[in-house]
Amino acid sequence: MRILLVEDDRDLGPAIARALRDEHFAVDVAADGIDAAHLGATEAYDTAVLDLGLPGMDGVAVLRAWREAERALPVLILTARDAWSDKVAGFKAGADDYLVKPFRVEELVMRLRALVRRAAGHAQPRIACGPLAFETQTGQFELDGLPLRLTAFEWRVLSQLMLRRGAVIERLDLLERVYEGDADVDSNSLEVIVGRLRKKIGATLIETVRGRGYRLACPA
Repeated sequence: MRILLVEDDRDLGPAIARALRDEHFAVDVAADGIDAAHLGATEAYDTAVLDLGLPGMDGVAVLRAWREAERALPVLILTARDAWSDKVAGFKAGADDYLVKPFRVEELVMRLRALVRRAAGHAQPRIACGPLAFETQTGQFELDGLPLRLTAFEWRVLSQLMLRRGAVIERLDLLERVYEGDADVDSNSLEVIVGRLRKKIGATLIETVRGRGYRLACPA
């Protein structure tokens, strides 16, 4: 999962990014509203964490710009502003969730996972595909009831396939949601990751759709 983190605090922003990366998220960071508005309008993200008090362009204005451009990514506002009027303004602009600082990173992570899961159309936190299961609240994958050990990149690819099980995910779409914006991506890296996943979960669950991308094929 790829997240846009919009936070201008020079200490808090990198700290949140590190915590999210520890949970296997790919994270792009914007420190002002103008960069945030551009990134959110042009890049592929699964969700965004948006501060309100930003230089260059206020967070509410950034969110309005995304929604006016018909960007549907789930947005969690993370701010020190706890007044009811600020919350109302945020939700009216199109926010999906609102978390007040100070906060626990664990709560932020769980809220983001829930936003991404619901945006993908899953009501229940546990998603199953044959012998494979994804506990979205904890981020844990299981195979035949046993925990599955994955690298960060394997987790990102498999979570995308699991959230959109049965659908073909275009190769470019998958690449955009697995790697951070400044990453130097090798042309064969996705194939290598998929190959490693097939060794761990079985060769038949992940199908290659020639000329397009990949699909998680769940047994009937």
